[in-house]
Amino acid sequence: MTANSALQGKVSLVLGASKGIGAGTARAFGRAGATVVLASRDERALNRVAEEIRAAGAPALVVPTDMGDQAQVAKLVTRILETFGRLDVAFNNAGSGHHPAPLADLDISDFDEAIRVSLRGTLIAMKYEIPPMLAQGGGAIVNMSSTAGLQGVRGMGAYAAAKHGVVGATKSAALDYAAKGIRINAVAPGPILNDRISSLPPERREPIVRAVPLGRIGTPEDVAAAVVWLASDAAAFVTGTVVSVDGGRLAGA
Repeated sequence: MTANSALQGKVSLVLGASKGIGAGTARAFGRAGATVVLASRDERALNRVAEEIRAAGAPALVVPTDMGDQAQVAKLVTRILETFGRLDVAFNNAGSGHHPAPLADLDISDFDEAIRVSLRGTLIAMKYEIPPMLAQGGGAIVNMSSTAGLQGVRGMGAYAAAKHGVVGATKSAALDYAAKGIRINAVAPGPILNDRISSLPPERREPIVRAVPLGRIGTPEDVAAAVVWLASDAAAFVTGTVVSVDGGRLAGA
C-alpha cells in the first residue's frame, strides 16, 4: 500500500541509495508507487534499504554500481531495461570531496575525486539514462547539487566546484531535451541530518541550527519530498531549475 500515487507505475532509479538522502528518496519513491532500483557501491547497505521498501509494499531491485565508472553505469541501465523494459525517473545522488581545506592546501587527489564522483558521475548517469527516456517519449531526471553549488563555501573548493558544475550540466541538459519530453532539474540541500552531522556533539550542532532561518537542521525526508515532486507530473512545467532545500539559508545570501 503506498502513501500516495505521485509516481504510480513508474520505474525509478536512485544512484547513491545506500544511506542518507539517497536511501530516504528510494523509500519515498516506493511510497509514491514506483518500482525502485537502488544503486551504490555498498551492496549490504543497499539490501537493507531494499528490504524496507519491499516490506512497505513496493518492488525494489539492488544493482551495486560505482557512479564514477562508465562501464558500471552502462551495465546498470542495461539491467534496468532488461528487467523492467523502461526507465521513467532517475535521481543522480552523488557527493564526494568533503575534505575541508583552504584551496592552496587542497590535495589534488581530493579534488579529482570530487569531480569524478559528483560531476563526472552525474554526466555519465545522464548520458545513459537519457536514451531510454527518449525512446519511450519522456522521463524525469533530478540531479544532486548543494547550496555549495550556488555559492562559495570556505574550505570546500573542490566540493563547491563539482556542485556548481552539476548545476551547469543540469541546466544545459534540460535545454537539450525539453522538446523531447525529458525534464531535468536539480536539488540543492543545505545542512541535512546525515551521518556526519548526526555524529557531532550538541555544542557543534548548535551553530549550524542558528544559521538556518527555519531553526532546525533538515532531514533526508525533506529533500526526498522535493525530489518526488520534481520527478512527478505535479512538476510537469518545471525543467532546468534548482530547488534549494535549505530552511531559508540562501534567502539572505
